[in-house]
Amino acid sequence: MSVRQEISSNVRNMKQMEYFILCRRTNQIKEELRQGVRKSYREVIDVSWGDPHRAGVKPLSFVRQVLAACLYPQLMDGDKLMVDVKERAQRLLRTCAGGSVGSYSDIAGIPQIVQSVSEYIVRRDGGAPCHPKNIYITPGSQWALTNILKVLVNSEASPRTGVLIPVPCHSTTIISLTALGAVAVPYYLREERSWALEVEELQRALDSAKGVCNPVALYIINPGNPAGYVQSRKCMQEVIRFAAEKKLFLLADEVYQDCVYGKESEFVSYKRVLAEIGAPLSDTVELASFHTASKGLMGECGLRAGYVELVNLDPAVMKYIHKLFSTNTCPVLGQIALDVMVNPPQPGDPSYPLYLKETQHIRASLAENVRRVEEVINSIPSFSCQSLEGGAFAFPRVFLQPKAIERAKEAGLQPDTFYCMRLLEEAGVLFSPGTEYGQKEGTYHIRFCIMTPTDTMEEILKRLSTFHKQFMKEFS
Repeated sequence: MSVRQEISSNVRNMKQMEYFILCRRTNQIKEELRQGVRKSYREVIDVSWGDPHRAGVKPLSFVRQVLAACLYPQLMDGDKLMVDVKERAQRLLRTCAGGSVGSYSDIAGIPQIVQSVSEYIVRRDGGAPCHPKNIYITPGSQWALTNILKVLVNSEASPRTGVLIPVPCHSTTIISLTALGAVAVPYYLREERSWALEVEELQRALDSAKGVCNPVALYIINPGNPAGYVQSRKCMQEVIRFAAEKKLFLLADEVYQDCVYGKESEFVSYKRVLAEIGAPLSDTVELASFHTASKGLMGECGLRAGYVELVNLDPAVMKYIHKLFSTNTCPVLGQIALDVMVNPPQPGDPSYPLYLKETQHIRASLAENVRRVEEVINSIPSFSCQSLEGGAFAFPRVFLQPKAIERAKEAGLQPDTFYCMRLLEEAGVLFSPGTEYGQKEGTYHIRFCIMTPTDTMEEILKRLSTFHKQFMKEFS
């Protein structure tokens, strides 16, 4: 019997990401450049990922020094490391079984680090209570989200389980829902209003699910990925009340909470807004909120470390979550990075001046990139970029000509994938096509990471502008 015959239909229904077509061609081009093939560029600039270090952002020194000292404690014998680095590394090593980062940790995470995360959440949320027993440190926020979905989705139910998701939405979430046998129920963000989330659209989406599936959860991304919006308190209050009325579990993806740069924008967690609303909602609305060390200023994507806080869940459900999360604990190094994220150097600490300098540089570069992206993209004919308020991406709309759309169909590609492929081939810049994230029918977008050094962003915008003029001329 062929194993292929036994593969779950849900897995077979998973859509192949068009990004992989671009990724394969990128690797081929890099090899061609290594072999001396002449092109109009010397290197490919890859900003398709939300990976700051891949894009050239330097790691924070304090983070790497603490990690290095924990990995090789002999480094603490000399005078190359600051006193507070040594103290942090020694304290963290004492929390590890056997005093080694090579040991296993508890299922929910090293208790002392879980406690640190809990205290951080209390500070962030203005004193709203946070209980360590409701926190799990996980191998990345996406892993945590997928496993919470496993608890919510009943693959044997009829009708199938539904989850309301934003459009645009991170592609891995859509893939996870398909693999679980759930129905992704799209609600569309209003692009012309800076990607606003409107409760009326949530109601429309819920109505569209009647007779198709049984919606049990509402997935929110704030700050937005890929669209770069930041929700207001008023909007969040409306969403919470909607979720309460419709008995929906709230899934709050808040991994870019440290990346807010809109002049009138402020990150506020769903946990905090829920607490501020008060009883009975603060005691009854079920919420899972996610954060990670992979995103934001730290950008330690390769360490795969995140956490989920669970609010108002039934103790019986928590038992199942505990069982499920016990299948894969977060690596100790990732947990150490989380500890540094929630407890960075403070004024008066020896490492604080350098930490402040490095984080201010990242923030200043990001703010400058936002300004330049909005300025340049909106000056290019047939492009439109909404105001960027938060997150790590730009998601501008590109108005493609009928001839270009027809050529894309002939090539067997979605129009925005075709555009990204041509951009890669001719300008050496790798973006992601909007089709991966969902978009209104008849619209096309591209996504790229804006957390790069400013000189890199200038080069990207220069290449994009030159290419686009040639592209539009070709298909005019």
